[in-house]
Amino acid sequence: MADRHFSVTDLPGFATVAIVVFVALYAPILIMTLYSFNAGQSVAVWEGWSLDWYRIAWNNEEVKKATLISLQVATASAILATALATMAALGTTRRRAFRGQTMIYVMINQPLMVPEIVTAVALLLVTAAIKKATGYSGLGFMIMAHTAFCIPFAYLPIRARLEGMDLTLETAAADLYASSWQTFRRVTLPLLMPGIFAGAMLAFVTSLDDVVITEFIKSPGQDTLPTYMLGQLRRAMKPDVNAISTLLLAFTLALLSAFFLLSRNRK
Repeated sequence: MADRHFSVTDLPGFATVAIVVFVALYAPILIMTLYSFNAGQSVAVWEGWSLDWYRIAWNNEEVKKATLISLQVATASAILATALATMAALGTTRRRAFRGQTMIYVMINQPLMVPEIVTAVALLLVTAAIKKATGYSGLGFMIMAHTAFCIPFAYLPIRARLEGMDLTLETAAADLYASSWQTFRRVTLPLLMPGIFAGAMLAFVTSLDDVVITEFIKSPGQDTLPTYMLGQLRRAMKPDVNAISTLLLAFTLALLSAFFLLSRNRK
């Protein structure tokens, strides 16, 4: 009998399409990385190898300030979004189906479905009213806005992990007279940690590179690294922006690698 096993790689032109897609995705990134080592001022003319633009970016106080703000906001937002997403995932998966469950899924994932500009305008209206009433204009508003936007990014991998977990161990813990808190702390949470780490990583990266919501919510002097880079591009394209982008890319790849190694060790 002939082998009827279907593989998409056997389709005509699959290799060509795959190569075109990879080139379209990664060629701009490779070019940007290459020109971050350009010795000249131009971003279009290669004038030799140099690390000068990395040195300039490293010594730029505005870049340091923007990076610090980005890390503060992304870290706080990721922690809050992951905690809220974990509670939401537990509440929607570790119980019997109930009326309105689908609507809750839709509401939690709403920032993913609505254009980001709409979410940004809505958050601007809320934060502007609070700023006017309280007079406070610190980073708390940006953290709050990023947390609200990042919750679905953390929720999806946590919920997926919970749905793939067998209830047998939790049931056995309950049969052995473990309390709900003991079952969660000793059984559910350790099994859930890969999903929590994945959700936290997605929330952190999403917050770190957000531009639209940050542009609407930030107060003067609160530029994050992406908004600082956007401001520089509006004035003049300089190779130091390529250097900053390359460093940000390397940082993101390091996070992804660390998560991959950590999740592999937990299997």
